[in-house]
Amino acid sequence: MRRLLLSASASLCLGLGCSTAPVTRPDAQARQSPAPTPTATGRGGAAATVDVRATSAAIDILKAGGNAVDAAVAAASVLGVTDPYSCGIGGGGFMLVYLARDQRVVTVDHRETAPQGLERSHFYENGAPLPFDELVTSGLSVGVPGALLGWDEALRRYGSRSLADVLQPAIRVAEQGFDVDSTFFEQTRHNVERFRDFSSSAALYLGPDGRPWPVGSTFKNPGLARTYRLVAEGGTPVFYRGALARALISTVTHPPLVPGASRTVRPGVMRLEDLARYEALVRPPVTSTYRGYTLHGMGPPSSGGLTLALTFHLLEAENPASLSRADFLHRYLEASRLAFADRDAFIGDPAFVSVPVSGLLSRDYAAQRRSALSGARASTAAAAPGNPLPFQGDVPEASPSAAPARRAAEDTLLDKETTHITTSDAAGNIVAYTCTLEGEGGNGMVVPGYGFLLNNEMTDFDLPATVDAPHPNAPAPGKRPRSSMSPLLVFKDGAPVLALGSPGGATIITTVGQTLLNHLDFGMPLDEALAAPRVSQRNAPTAASNAEPEFLASPEAAALTARGHAFTNAGPLGAATGLRFHPDGTVTAVAEPRRRGGGSARVVEPVK
Repeated sequence: MRRLLLSASASLCLGLGCSTAPVTRPDAQARQSPAPTPTATGRGGAAATVDVRATSAAIDILKAGGNAVDAAVAAASVLGVTDPYSCGIGGGGFMLVYLARDQRVVTVDHRETAPQGLERSHFYENGAPLPFDELVTSGLSVGVPGALLGWDEALRRYGSRSLADVLQPAIRVAEQGFDVDSTFFEQTRHNVERFRDFSSSAALYLGPDGRPWPVGSTFKNPGLARTYRLVAEGGTPVFYRGALARALISTVTHPPLVPGASRTVRPGVMRLEDLARYEALVRPPVTSTYRGYTLHGMGPPSSGGLTLALTFHLLEAENPASLSRADFLHRYLEASRLAFADRDAFIGDPAFVSVPVSGLLSRDYAAQRRSALSGARASTAAAAPGNPLPFQGDVPEASPSAAPARRAAEDTLLDKETTHITTSDAAGNIVAYTCTLEGEGGNGMVVPGYGFLLNNEMTDFDLPATVDAPHPNAPAPGKRPRSSMSPLLVFKDGAPVLALGSPGGATIITTVGQTLLNHLDFGMPLDEALAAPRVSQRNAPTAASNAEPEFLASPEAAALTARGHAFTNAGPLGAATGLRFHPDGTVTAVAEPRRRGGGSARVVEPVK
């Protein structure tokens, strides 16, 4: 289970960043966190995250009278300390909020944006897209971070506490430290070659021997504690203007390479003006229905809400009670294939492209698109996009796009990072919040002295074969790259039923989708639905689906293989969290039981 103990050992500052002297056992005065459990049922509010300290921070905020938004931001800021490879103030996210008093769902889009000076040509050399390894670890891959403004916007509009208040648990964790567990160690190990090339990253995340801090040692982040304190005292302008902003821009434009590093690291073009003009946007959700349930998800530039809606609209004509589980999974995989074909062809930042939202949500379009579903046998080639444009009404039409030369990183790399937070409170407010840096460890660069990694979200743009070819998710100045983050709220007859979300790149959509299918169609309790083996069909050129080893060993996989389905072993997919709301007013909080080391679920007032 994730990181049980807080400790107070001495810290060691090396070079431009700060690090932690490893210890073999925690201090006698170490603060103990509650033992993590993946499932809890009770009243008064609930929280589920990947980390016991983040969940505890959310519960403590709720117990002190805060609401679900306050709790979600507190949890996210703690995850910036304990899960820094997945979430933090150097990144962004999408927050879905149910306001119980108004019976209304809103979303807060704080997705990173491309700097105004970032032209598409920066991603090409000699007529071809830049090598991915050069792009991901570069200043060019960094989008303007939106997390802090997103937190502040959510708190100002819908919270009950100030940003300064909800940052206090994260400040304590950063100062007092936490025990390195196997998950944190492995995440560092995956990044060790990159970190060695940057003085600030090596000083924070590697020991004096240039290796990851060992399991059981105590990790502190005084630089991030300082940053959070500065923000608590001065608000978000501290981050988006002034000395911290200048340090961030310097890191992007003059990467802190160590002398003698042989890595090619391209500088970025972000400027102070990009930080100063960033906005977190409040948008309406994408709303659809499935078998009498109402689903609220994120709209563009996230592709999660629309892709899930189309998948389930295509599937709705099937009756799971009259089919074997393998037969129903066959139809689900084929529906997901078609939905992803449309996602790739039509969805991008709505400020830059005309996304046919109403067409993709149209039941008439789904009925027409259903004719493309394969029958008894699996498809053996990637599906072509459909044509939702005639179902758009008066919305300006878009055009389907050709497949890019290089697809977005989250579509192809089976990225297992990003993280999801779910919270609720005694008043009935609910938050489903997914936040990210994009890849594990973002672009690999810690802002010197401030203790946080920068994102590599610009790799979430698709790169067409030529620099001037059209594509809805091609890079452009000020544009937000398409995302697969899929926070979801599910209602029945106006009452909340589920809050759900997951990390996992483009597999986020299929993880949320399969969990929903397990729960609503197969009748599995939420904890079982969330833990069940997963399979992900995203319209890959090979037509194969990615699957977990446990799924590959299942009878369903054998039956699907007999129907022509091909699978590749993807290892673990996602690490979801969710809340299930019961008619008696209790809530069951559920966290991932084992993937990524398992998570933590708690409630304010447990019931037996």
